[in-house]
Amino acid sequence: MSRYVIPGFLRVTRRNRNYIDAELARAHVRERSLRPLAYGPPRKLRGVEVSVVHDRGWPIYTVTPSDGISRGGLVYAHGGGWVGEIASQHWQLAARIAAQTHLVVTVPIYPLIPFGTAAQVIPRIAELVTSAGERHGPTFLAGDSAGGQIALSTALHLRDAGHTVPRTILISPALDLTLENPEIDAVLRRDPWLGRDGGLVFGKLWSGELSMKDPLVSPLFGEFDGLGPITVFTGTDDILNPDARLLAAKLREAGVDLEYHEESGLVHVYPLTPSAEGARARRRIITTLRTELDAAHSIS
Repeated sequence: MSRYVIPGFLRVTRRNRNYIDAELARAHVRERSLRPLAYGPPRKLRGVEVSVVHDRGWPIYTVTPSDGISRGGLVYAHGGGWVGEIASQHWQLAARIAAQTHLVVTVPIYPLIPFGTAAQVIPRIAELVTSAGERHGPTFLAGDSAGGQIALSTALHLRDAGHTVPRTILISPALDLTLENPEIDAVLRRDPWLGRDGGLVFGKLWSGELSMKDPLVSPLFGEFDGLGPITVFTGTDDILNPDARLLAAKLREAGVDLEYHEESGLVHVYPLTPSAEGARARRRIITTLRTELDAAHSIS
């Protein structure tokens, strides 16, 4: 699909309706709480085997290379505005990572709003990362959109506990849930996917009793010294792009190893879209993980 077709498709299907209208956002949360969507993986995922366990109420899936060879682990946090369930695109990316890098990918089905909050979810994701590291070796973090927030907040949480993630991959991450960055105003007119009024509803519910500026909620307000390497993908027609630029500046100032990919005119989570640019970004993710794994194993 052409990069020019995707924004039109998003506008025609009104994909941003729950993000631009606060009342529609509240209605969407009520609907999803009453009628949750299916979260299981597609029946056919190439090159992998999938298993699941239920731990303390969470379904936790494991995506393993079919040949049984493991070089490490990765925990993937899916996006969806903290209210949307994992989708086929997330499963396809998790399977591709597992098959092509020989990482065992853990995919937690974490509780969504109005039942889940950042304070409940982030520490559990951190537990999964440390557990995967004990079982599989070097273990990475990745996430898109809301899952990008979860991934970076988890990396900060792990750093504070004395752990360092080998690399965290962020795809169009939500970084400041207050959406106060004044540069967002100019992007709002171009973004066919996200919006401020509904986004604030989702973000406030996800923050629970924490401040919206707590790093567990909005990782942009964290301190970044001592973090492991970070990879960021962002498109300029995404209202989260201005905060991605702020994050890049803060990471560089803190001396964090940063791989930053910004694409002009591309939409939110473009690496998950069926476009040439999305395919190129997915190849970049695989290359980055392979390089990091080679380095980790050469040291060990």
